[in-house]
Amino acid sequence: MTASLGVVTPELIPFETPLTLERGGYLPRYDLMVETYGTLDAHKSNAVLVCHALSGDHHAAGYHESESNKPGWWNHYIGPGKSIDTDRFFVVSLNNLGGCSGSTGPLSINPETGKAYGPSFPEVTVLDWVHAQARLADHLGIEKFAAIVGGSLGGMQALQWSITYPERVGAAAIIAAAPRLTAQNIAFNEVARQAIMRDPNFFDGDYADHDVIPASGVGLARMVGHITYLSDVSMGEKFGRSLPREDRDAEGVNFAVEQYLRYQGEQFSGRFDANTYILMTRALDYFDPTLNESIPLPEVLSTTQCKFLVLSFTTDWRFSPSRSEEIVDALIQAGKPVSYTRLESAHGHDAFLIPDATYERIFKAFMDRVHQDLGGNV
Repeated sequence: MTASLGVVTPELIPFETPLTLERGGYLPRYDLMVETYGTLDAHKSNAVLVCHALSGDHHAAGYHESESNKPGWWNHYIGPGKSIDTDRFFVVSLNNLGGCSGSTGPLSINPETGKAYGPSFPEVTVLDWVHAQARLADHLGIEKFAAIVGGSLGGMQALQWSITYPERVGAAAIIAAAPRLTAQNIAFNEVARQAIMRDPNFFDGDYADHDVIPASGVGLARMVGHITYLSDVSMGEKFGRSLPREDRDAEGVNFAVEQYLRYQGEQFSGRFDANTYILMTRALDYFDPTLNESIPLPEVLSTTQCKFLVLSFTTDWRFSPSRSEEIVDALIQAGKPVSYTRLESAHGHDAFLIPDATYERIFKAFMDRVHQDLGGNV
């Protein structure tokens, strides 16, 4: 029987030790916005790190007091009795560096200038996030995570963790991810960035100085991205060629799908920072543990020490099953323990966020084994 976590409270954790970034940048200090669920055991061995995707944040499960009707983005999979069972695990979820949900990012004050970083915020990578997450683990007294899990860009972080800190990861769940982006994926990200940067209110990223936001560009970027997260099947089933809904603004639209995309764009532009979006998509583009294929992926993964779960979805064309299978094949070649399932789903890339009985059962079975490895009883 599953239950809700109820109201959860985020915590802002300061880090005063400077952080040198992979692409040459530097942060003299930084904050991370964090949520935790469940109880850390006496040995501090039952911690699970949840890594968010491109537009995600620290609020992965439960409800905030001010938004009691809006659950966290992975609420169906985190909580008492759920796949990541908070009666067994202590779950850590954070907003990554460069984010716009409380962690230090472009909206934050640069202590060296007294002004918001804006477009001067240094470029960050998945490796930088992993190093910052490792410092967070140190702060919490966690020497080793029982598991690190994530979907999409979050899955890439789980993969990077297994490579960079192999002794600190017991298990890794890599869901709807890839070992690196294809040229097509980078191209989609660049179109989204150009939509933002060509907005007349962008002002080279200094829009805050003009008391405006590039809402049109951010909204268009979200529309482009959202199309790639869905599948032709799911869009057809949800919208087809239906007319716009009369209970929503329908000015200038002829079809329900147009209305939906505009609504998504408007909602997103009101909550997500433009400079952050550019920063996050760049981090996604940069991710490549093979260093532009100079090191074969099996060799890169040869030093990993954890067990792996890799999941893909049949209609995900943004990160197709073949990309997940590259990871699986490399792990097999490296002689590493890996379980893999290609799940049937009509929901495209977004399937990793959506409730699904088979997905839930496989995910929970993997986490049950993680719990068993800690000496627990399923």
